Amino acid sequence: MFPDIAKLVVPRWWPERKIMPKAKLTKRVVDAATPKQQRYVIYDTVLSGFGLRVYPSGRKSWIFDYRPGDGGRNTPKKRITIGRAEDFTPAQARKIAEGYKAKVRMGIDPQAEKMAARKSLTVAELAEIFLKAHVAPKRKASTYALYEDILTRLVVPKIGKLKAKDVKRADIARLHLEYRDNPYQANRMLAVISSMYGFAGKQGLVPEDYNPARKIERYKEKGRERFLSVEELERLGAAIRKAETEGIDWQINPNGKTKHVPKHRRKTVIDQHAAAALRLLIFTGARVGEILNLKWEHVDFERGLLLLPDSKSGKKTIVLNAPALEVLANLPRIGVYVIAGETAGQKDEKPRKDLKRPWKAVRREAGLEDLRLHDLRHNFAAFGAGGGLGLPIIGKLLGHKQPQTTARYAHLDADPLRKAANAIGEQLAHAMGEHRDAKEGNQIQKMKRL
Repeated sequence: MFPDIAKLVVPRWWPERKIMPKAKLTKRVVDAATPKQQRYVIYDTVLSGFGLRVYPSGRKSWIFDYRPGDGGRNTPKKRITIGRAEDFTPAQARKIAEGYKAKVRMGIDPQAEKMAARKSLTVAELAEIFLKAHVAPKRKASTYALYEDILTRLVVPKIGKLKAKDVKRADIARLHLEYRDNPYQANRMLAVISSMYGFAGKQGLVPEDYNPARKIERYKEKGRERFLSVEELERLGAAIRKAETEGIDWQINPNGKTKHVPKHRRKTVIDQHAAAALRLLIFTGARVGEILNLKWEHVDFERGLLLLPDSKSGKKTIVLNAPALEVLANLPRIGVYVIAGETAGQKDEKPRKDLKRPWKAVRREAGLEDLRLHDLRHNFAAFGAGGGLGLPIIGKLLGHKQPQTTARYAHLDADPLRKAANAIGEQLAHAMGEHRDAKEGNQIQKMKRL
C-alpha cells in the first residue's frame, strides 16, 4: 500500500537535522513531496543512506549519506549529491547510490573522488601545460609553432572541455576520422596528442600508461614529389623578375570591392628581399625557415658557406653556388636578418614570418599553381640526382642526417643504373657473339635520343 505522503512530511518549523521521514522512494513519492520552509530529506527504506532532498524552492535532488573509512558511529557522515530528480528516475539514482556504497565498503571515499575529478585537468588545460612546460623549453621554435597550431586549431575546439583522464580512444579515433581528407594533418595531430599524453603520464597528470591515441591506425600518406622542367624553371624565373620590377596583375575577385581602386595599384610588386628569398630557395635547396631566419653573421662570403647554428636537423652548413652568392652579394643589408622583415633595423627585430603572398603571385604568373615552396627543395635534389652527382653528395648538400631521407630521389639517379645495365648488356652481347664497339653503341644511343 502506498504510504501517506502527508504523514511523511513534518511541520514547516522543523530543522533538517531532525527530519528523518522514510519511504520506499518511487516516482509517486517524488511527485507528492511538497516544499517546506526548510529543506528536508526523505530516506529510502530499501537502501540505507539513499534519499530525496527537497528544497524550499521546489527543487528536488538525489543524495547518498555515508560514513567514510571504517564507518564507525564516531565517524562524521558525508553526503554526496547524485543529481536532480528530473534527471534520474528513482531506480537509476538508487543504482548509482549502490555503486557509491560498494566503493565505501572498499575504503574509497566517493565524495573525495568526485572532488578530485572536478579538479582534474581538461584537455585544453593539459595542452597549455604541455606547450609551456615541455615543448617550449625542449623543442625548436618551429616545432612549438607546429604543435601549438595543431592543438589550438584542431584538438582543443573539439575535445578541449573533456577531462584529460576521461578521453577515450574512441574520442581520438573519431577526431582522427574527421580529418581523413588530409592524411598528413590527421597523422601529425595523432602524433602530437600521443606526445602530450606521454608527457602527462610522466608528470602524473594522468595514469602513467594511459594514452588514448595509442593503437589508432595512421592513414597512408602518399609522397608528393613535384619537379620542375627546364621550361617551367624559365617561367618561374621570368615571373620573379616581373614581380619585382613592373609587378604582376591582380587576379580580380568579382565579389571583391575593387571598383574604386586606381588601376596603377592593381599590380602586385614584391620587394627585393622576397625575390631574393625565392631565388635562394631555388639555388640552395634550403628549407623556408632556414632562409627566413638566416642572419648576415651566418654568411661566410670568403668560403662560400651558410653556417647555420640551428636547423631542423641541428647545426648545418650549406655550400653556396655562384648564383646563390650573387643573390646575397646584391642584397642590401637593412637589419640583422638577410631577408628583411617589417621590423628590420629596429631594436626588437624579428625575422620575416612567411612568403605566402609573394609566392602566390609568382606561381600564378608562372602558371604553376600546384607548386609548393617546399617543392623547390625537392627540385634542387632532383637536378642533382639527374645529373649523376650521387645520393651521398646530394644528402650532404641538403643536410640529411639519414641516407634513407635522400633515398627518395634514387629513382632519378639514372646514371649508375645505366652504367650497370650497359655492363650486363655488354657481357651478354659478347657471349652471343653480337658484341658491338662501345663508341658505336654510344652513337646509336645519341641518335635515338635525337
